[in-house]
Amino acid sequence: MLDVTRLRVLAAVARYGSVTAAARELSYAQPSVSHHLARLEAETGSKLVQRVGRGIRLTDAGRMLAERAEEILGRLDAAEAELAAHTGLRAGRVRLAAFPSALGTFVPRAAAAFTAAHPDVELRLTEAEPPDAARLLRSGEVDVALLFTYPDAPPADDGLRRTPLLTESIYLVTPTSLPGDTLADHATRRWIAGCERCRNHLVRSCAATGFTPDIAFTTDDYVAVQALVAAGLGVTTLPALALTGQRNPSVRLVRLPDQQRLINAAVHGEAPDPPATAALLEHLTQAAATTPSPH
Repeated sequence: MLDVTRLRVLAAVARYGSVTAAARELSYAQPSVSHHLARLEAETGSKLVQRVGRGIRLTDAGRMLAERAEEILGRLDAAEAELAAHTGLRAGRVRLAAFPSALGTFVPRAAAAFTAAHPDVELRLTEAEPPDAARLLRSGEVDVALLFTYPDAPPADDGLRRTPLLTESIYLVTPTSLPGDTLADHATRRWIAGCERCRNHLVRSCAATGFTPDIAFTTDDYVAVQALVAAGLGVTTLPALALTGQRNPSVRLVRLPDQQRLINAAVHGEAPDPPATAALLEHLTQAAATTPSPH
């Protein structure tokens, strides 16, 4: 049977790129890390690392086992948290992954309310865009993941259970001096796009009105997006949370009546959820329902 400690060492080496960094992260001595790797190779009968100059790199077998180790360790951590949750909400831990505009708006209110109601339960927050958040959830590294999708996107088939939290409006964002209230009014202008999902939605929306956007800038930072628009370098669309969290006064907003983004809280595994997870979902639902729209 594979040793969990040695799997944790291998996962740390894969994640941080060197024995030195892994030892520092795990608070181990470097010779101890090297010893665990050697013992793990003996246990598996496979060459997991190879020397390259003064460092090491994982072999194909090492990378494959490291990926599985991340899943195993995440599941063990999740099992530990669930067992603690069975003692009630007097102990335990719950972990949430959320995308930036949610972290900048309703998540802090939900986290504060949860912590006030359950001070002995440790709450951890991780920033992650939906694809990474879903991966963390499936591997057991988080207990709840905030995800967004668009109605025109293909339906997800990932085995996750979703709780609807919020339906956001989408806004056309232009410089204050620039006229035009529809996407088609800006067909000949340069455009600014965000993450891959948002970019794909923008392209589909523009195609539905008869043009392909000339995307000149791409950034996930919605503060930078608004700054680029304010400087006259392009136009864009943004969801309500991005504008509620940070509004540049030098941009003009026009709500697009046929455009929406759907926000869900996702969990993995069969119901019922552990008490701490269920309580966090309740606070997220309440906080999302009271999120104001951008002015």
